[in-house]
Amino acid sequence: MSINEAVGRASSEATTDNTYDLVLCGQQVLTAEGIAPREIGVRDGKIVAIEALGVALEGSRVIEVAADEVLLPGLVDTHVHVNEPGRTEWEGFESATKAAAAGGVTTIVDMPLNSIPPTVNLEALNIKRQAASTKAYVNVGFWGGAIPGNKEDLKDLHEAGVFGFKCFLLHSGVDEFPSLSVDEMEEDMEVLKSFDSLMIVHAEDSDIIDHAPDASGGKYSGFLESRPRDAENTAIAQVIERARKTGVRAHVLHLSSSDALEMIKEAKAEGVKLTVETCPHYLTLLAEDIPDGATAFKCCPPIRESANRELLWQGLQDGVIDCIVSDHSPSTVDLKDVENGDFGVAWGGVASLQLGLPLIWTEAKKRGIALEQVIAWMSAKPSALAGLSHKGAIAVGNDADFALFAPEETFEVDVAKLHHKNPISPYQGKSLAGVVRSTLVAGADVDFKTPKGKLITREG
Repeated sequence: MSINEAVGRASSEATTDNTYDLVLCGQQVLTAEGIAPREIGVRDGKIVAIEALGVALEGSRVIEVAADEVLLPGLVDTHVHVNEPGRTEWEGFESATKAAAAGGVTTIVDMPLNSIPPTVNLEALNIKRQAASTKAYVNVGFWGGAIPGNKEDLKDLHEAGVFGFKCFLLHSGVDEFPSLSVDEMEEDMEVLKSFDSLMIVHAEDSDIIDHAPDASGGKYSGFLESRPRDAENTAIAQVIERARKTGVRAHVLHLSSSDALEMIKEAKAEGVKLTVETCPHYLTLLAEDIPDGATAFKCCPPIRESANRELLWQGLQDGVIDCIVSDHSPSTVDLKDVENGDFGVAWGGVASLQLGLPLIWTEAKKRGIALEQVIAWMSAKPSALAGLSHKGAIAVGNDADFALFAPEETFEVDVAKLHHKNPISPYQGKSLAGVVRSTLVAGADVDFKTPKGKLITREG
């Protein structure tokens, strides 16, 4: 059966007439069949028809995709620190979701820390949902947190729809979200396994970092030495060991050390339920290029050297690394200590939610990596991680979340023009390829005036 026959059958079963709420037509539409001329029919916020261009589907509204644009599925970013309530001056649901939409991201999953209270019980989850409910320009879901003393809260949060649980194996950076020991992590993994949830881990070993050189001062080399690869490698080995022992699904956040790739590959091969992400800053920036005092580049784990970056790209292409997400971790300009440039004092985090697609596409093009593959890493794979079966691809039955992307258009990053709340970025002045011209959520345009996003929960 051809795609047109299959889709035609599905669409005829789903509809009683030939008119759609929205039809999108273009020479370049990315579906499971690749980039090809297609027409997409949307009804009630869902994709109900995919046909060859020229069929002339009828719609109450028709969008003609420009010749230089590719119609993409909306990106899914499962690693975003929104920080509201409590630290809304760092970022908030309005600014974060506007930034997401401007970057072609139609779904985010918010991290449980940096807000006050952190998302470690039902009351805190409800407070956060209330804060987001009237401000979301894209779809927003939530991770829960696993900290010492909240074991009894984990199942309640799971049943309330969080997508899984985040823990730290070292100080998180904020006192209200304390870290777990490896043994405590295992205990919580056992609990999560009982209801098939997911443990996502900031994997750096606290003991190794405690004994590493001090990060204070303006030299990036000094900061790099303060967060050695061994800290990541050791902690990832611990995650693998405890995931193997408990049988839980485990996910390694923001992989920076390429040294860990071989153990990850081996663990996956033996059947450990392990997934891994990396982030745009590890794939586009280089330690060798970071000026001393340039604290906009500080993140944890750190940006490493050129050879390490190339191995991360290879890890993606080999399937060892599953997906690319932002780890959007903003703060105020003051907290980045720009005036003094002290890496020991500055907040560790990179704000990149709006820029992820052009950042990755710019580097992918240099390596001969197709746009289809980039979107798989940034949409389909994060959707699979979160269990969002109706997102991540342009397919019949999926949500009508789209981005119109001009891959050959270039622009220069200007922090003053980003929707991120605080105008600081390591990408300032960088020339990038690929412009998101418009974004649709559930078939509706994001107009940056009226928030139309929905709060979403774990499926099943």
